[in-house]
Amino acid sequence: MKPSTAPGPDADTPLPHPPVDLRLVVSDMDGTLLDGDGLLPADFADVVARMTAHGVLFAPASGRQLANLRTVLGESIAHSPIIAENGTLVVQGEEVIHCETITVDATIAAVDTTRDLRIDGYDVGAVLAGVDCAYIDRQDPPFLEEVSRYYRELEVVDDLLAVPLDRTLKVAVYDFDDVEAGSSQALKAAVPEVQAVVSGEHWTDLMPTSASKGRALAALQARLGVSPAQTAVFGDYLNDLDMYDHAELSFAMANAHPGIQAVARWHAPANTESGVLRTIDALLERMG
Repeated sequence: MKPSTAPGPDADTPLPHPPVDLRLVVSDMDGTLLDGDGLLPADFADVVARMTAHGVLFAPASGRQLANLRTVLGESIAHSPIIAENGTLVVQGEEVIHCETITVDATIAAVDTTRDLRIDGYDVGAVLAGVDCAYIDRQDPPFLEEVSRYYRELEVVDDLLAVPLDRTLKVAVYDFDDVEAGSSQALKAAVPEVQAVVSGEHWTDLMPTSASKGRALAALQARLGVSPAQTAVFGDYLNDLDMYDHAELSFAMANAHPGIQAVARWHAPANTESGVLRTIDALLERMG
């Protein structure tokens, strides 16, 4: 039974009826787990500890870099699976469970297109997200500040196309304006050999055509032996959308994009109200 065909959340049944067979919780980060200031809720470690005691794994699923996720979430996820870079990379500990890269030609086309858009007046910049490090060649402080929020292993170079291009997970393009109304459509049209995924109000990720958070989640479930019925998903934006095809315990944040609201089975309180952690606590209480 897929969430995309299920009715919307019922006000009379705001959470699944017990007993809940929960084994895996997958949560987006920005606009979902993190608060309005982009900070981790203070009780995150305590909630993860309670999950572990119940035999439940927590996995972040984000457009953020792997190194950034490990830094932000800390020791609480030392043994957790991690879905990074919008699903192009899945790891647990030192084991790579899933990895997809774009071709050198696609990488060059994405970078060149971003440069052309900037010449045409779009306030954009590209991040070349490699398996081990990310690279930028736009160096002004406002752009560097935005990119540094999501990439810890980051190198500023003179020319993006002069770095190794054969292990590129994606090219992420930051637009200081609204991407849905602007640069995302231009990027999609100019680089058809990759998929252009809007991952936030200001970000478009140019990724392998087969890559997604949902595909990454399916690979993780197969490795762990966890079913969609045992999986809870939390998200807020369109890059989270296809995860909902792989989780029967699906939640849209109160602040989520309408596209997420439409497919989720239940609603969670907003990220500014610690909605993910409050809902996880409630689910743990409903476990058999």
